[in-house]
Amino acid sequence: MNDKKKKVKALGLCSGGLDSTLAGLVLKLQGIDVVYVSFETPFFSAGKARRASEKTGIPLIVADITDRYLPMLKNPPAGYGQHMNPCMDCHAMMFRVAGDMMQETGADFLFSGEVAGQRPMSQTKSSLRYVEKQSGYAGLILRPLSAKRLPETEMEKKGLVDRDALLDFSGRTRKPQIRLARQLGITDYPAPAGGCLLTDPNYSRKAKDLLEHMADAGREDFELLKYGRHIRLSPMAKLVVGRNMAENSRIISLYRPRCDVKLFMKGIPGPVGLIPRGADDDVIKTAAGICAGYGKTREGDAVQVHVTAFSGETVLSVIPIKANSAEGLTIL
Repeated sequence: MNDKKKKVKALGLCSGGLDSTLAGLVLKLQGIDVVYVSFETPFFSAGKARRASEKTGIPLIVADITDRYLPMLKNPPAGYGQHMNPCMDCHAMMFRVAGDMMQETGADFLFSGEVAGQRPMSQTKSSLRYVEKQSGYAGLILRPLSAKRLPETEMEKKGLVDRDALLDFSGRTRKPQIRLARQLGITDYPAPAGGCLLTDPNYSRKAKDLLEHMADAGREDFELLKYGRHIRLSPMAKLVVGRNMAENSRIISLYRPRCDVKLFMKGIPGPVGLIPRGADDDVIKTAAGICAGYGKTREGDAVQVHVTAFSGETVLSVIPIKANSAEGLTIL
């Protein structure tokens, strides 16, 4: 390997899954200086990427891209997948952000662990071309695991990367990846998929409802979707009810005193309730009844529910309401 080859540097998207881990190692074996980058939002984290970095010795950069991600999520040009997952535009955005980091990291090109044909929508050859074009870094993206099934890149033509040492994986089978992992001594890796909440049908249902009713939804609103029962009270109001002590704690941690309404019962085991962005008095009273309905109360007995809002704290006396039997309510 000559000195010029040793100076080549690549910056690669890393989810921490087997494919992205292997893509970095394939390039590292060529003497290329490899760095991983992993992005975080309320929908996915860099936890697996951190573990991949530790196992491979490949340095990792972690960046939060929520502020750039949410506007795209609300109106992805290529649309959504089966649920609320904008996979093609998500990948394009990640490459765009990584490309903006190339100069500061000194990288010559970008790469990922994408495998042609592995996913029926987001990893077809046409989808890979779309992602590259929309990223703004067309011609600077290499997919080492499928390179021999894709057009030769400028990096390969210039000799920055040895095309003969790249791979020709394709399709949904993972047998070639598993064989390569064994050869490289990688035995501990996460199962495929499951890394993005936007592919989860339950989370996606709540995310869809949120965007339909709150166009300016922000980070905290999407974080809140991870916890509790979500009950649509009106087009303008939603109640989130904790299902256990852990969820109650998380919901309390996301309470915003300047705009949200918090509900709880003192002295009676039961949930914490939260109305994001508040509601009018009638809706709050309904929400208080629902919270009481999920608590350890007797049917028909009045319950005292403490309501905390920006305007102060009040106590409402309500009859417990069973949300699943209340007319006009939707449990998400």
